[in-house]
Amino acid sequence: MPRHRMIYLTLAAALTAVVAAAVVLAPSGEETSVPAPLESIFPAPGDTVVRQTIIEIDLPVGYSIDLYIDGVWVPTDEIGFTPSTGVFRWQPSPGASLDVWAGGEHTVRVVWDRTAGGRPDPGEYEWAFRVQ
Repeated sequence: MPRHRMIYLTLAAALTAVVAAAVVLAPSGEETSVPAPLESIFPAPGDTVVRQTIIEIDLPVGYSIDLYIDGVWVPTDEIGFTPSTGVFRWQPSPGASLDVWAGGEHTVRVVWDRTAGGRPDPGEYEWAFRVQ
């Protein structure tokens, strides 16, 4: 068999392996259903994540939140916030409410309300995820 055919067959097999791995290891692609006005959350309910994971909560501009991790309130000054996008981010760090993610299941509860641009719009949502 000519050398170039062997190279093409090897490349085709490698490409097939990469595509198969992507299909097997990729997320399901199903969008997480969250109540309005939440736009998205991360990690999603039931996700298994690494210890470096950041909690991300996306709300429309003009909302504020209270965040609870495993039943413990997270002070507002520990939560990163981008006012122009309405995205809130938090992760454990030394000296924070939680130093590190312990392995196992964790519960997140977010309580929100509109603080600008309209009538009050209070609500809350709770979900759980797992840390490896």
